[in-house]
Amino acid sequence: MTFNSLQYAVFLPAVFLVYWRLRRREQNVLLLAASYLFYGLFDWRFLGLLLISTITDYTVGRVLERTTEDRRRLQVFVCSLVVNLGILGFFKYFDFFVTDGSKFLAHLGVHLAPPLLRIILPVGISFYTFHGISYSFDVYRKRIAPTHDLLAFAVFVAFFPQLVAGPIGRAHLQLPQFENDRVHPDRHRVQQALLMIIQGLFKKIVIADALAPFVNTAFTHPEANSSATLILGAWAFAFQIYGDFSGYTDIARGSAWLLGINLPENFNQPYLSRSITEFWRRWHISLSTWLRDYLYIPLGGNKGSPIATYRNLFLTMLIGGLWHGAAITFVVWGGWHGFLLAFERRFTPARDEDWQRKWRWPIDAIRAFVTFQLVCVGWVLFRATTISGAAHYFKGILKLHRGSVDPHFVLALACAVVAMGIIDLAQRIKLDQAAISTWRPLLRGSTYGFMLVAIILFSGETPVPFIYFRF
Repeated sequence: MTFNSLQYAVFLPAVFLVYWRLRRREQNVLLLAASYLFYGLFDWRFLGLLLISTITDYTVGRVLERTTEDRRRLQVFVCSLVVNLGILGFFKYFDFFVTDGSKFLAHLGVHLAPPLLRIILPVGISFYTFHGISYSFDVYRKRIAPTHDLLAFAVFVAFFPQLVAGPIGRAHLQLPQFENDRVHPDRHRVQQALLMIIQGLFKKIVIADALAPFVNTAFTHPEANSSATLILGAWAFAFQIYGDFSGYTDIARGSAWLLGINLPENFNQPYLSRSITEFWRRWHISLSTWLRDYLYIPLGGNKGSPIATYRNLFLTMLIGGLWHGAAITFVVWGGWHGFLLAFERRFTPARDEDWQRKWRWPIDAIRAFVTFQLVCVGWVLFRATTISGAAHYFKGILKLHRGSVDPHFVLALACAVVAMGIIDLAQRIKLDQAAISTWRPLLRGSTYGFMLVAIILFSGETPVPFIYFRF
């Protein structure tokens, strides 16, 4: 059994109705039970991995607290890395490295027939292992004190709104929320939370899922489509993955608000970015900051020579690409972004690094358009199942092949762009992720009424799994 977005909307109120009748520790027991039930409904067999990761990192934190010798502390921290990366590496990358390693050796004249285990990928494994690693790293570096509350730590790792697709949690922000009493949300906060969930469902069901069939058609048979259709397909996937992933984040954050928990912001109008550097400050923020703090900076960051900085950027994005999946397409996608980040750092004037400054028209509008096209080149690599498939897609665009374009495709994409544009511009103007909830009553009610009607009308289609559930 798996959860779709509407089933989740029933699961959450069932928890909420009981939750606020309990004291803090009882609330944590309920959250842990609900989180393990939620995860177990995907595949109960992988609950053991979640437990192993949780107990390992909790134990590592306690041992680090009692250990003062630097070498010994490093050895203890490495235990966390070995367990978490071992789980992640085996279940997510074993078959990938065996298959691609065999192909590489075959080119060298060494022919092997290693076994393929056909391992099932545990949902959310990339997220909860990163929770544990960041906690152990912060305790090792003495940035935070280790927790003595195993129950609170287990809830932090497994908190169901963010368990399977983030945002990636940070212990210094979230763990204290599970260790201390929560404040019951007032009427305004509950209203904001419910409206955020509606907004997330709208993004997922009405925008992302409506674009999915057109995107599938474009990417499944690129040779059979016109160049215009392929360009629209790349743009449509950009809005599909944005609606899908930011929609999930909205649902997760709104759900957490109902439970008195604040989750980190994960998106901040990324397609209004004027550079790739700015894009990564606005897209999947919890991952980009995780990669910065636990990979890029430990590699040396920008403290060395320019060449070393470019290398660190490139390696960080390569690993970030591989984090998304065991496929060479994700690695190349990460490499593409690493190259663009290094290129910008070399040639972008220092004054343009202030990504929060006001727009300068029309130059910044042009830069945003160009940045979006560069991002879409990467999305083709991300969406294609093979490098040859991505090459065929790009070739189909460059051939400028004429042909008809499905008018329903154009209409669906136009509606998606307008809808996401309204949401993003409202958030940008108000500097508030729940900006629509602050509109005047008549406009707010009309907007959310429209969203609810659209959700109901579009929910009759075949459910499309959240894209990031497979990462």
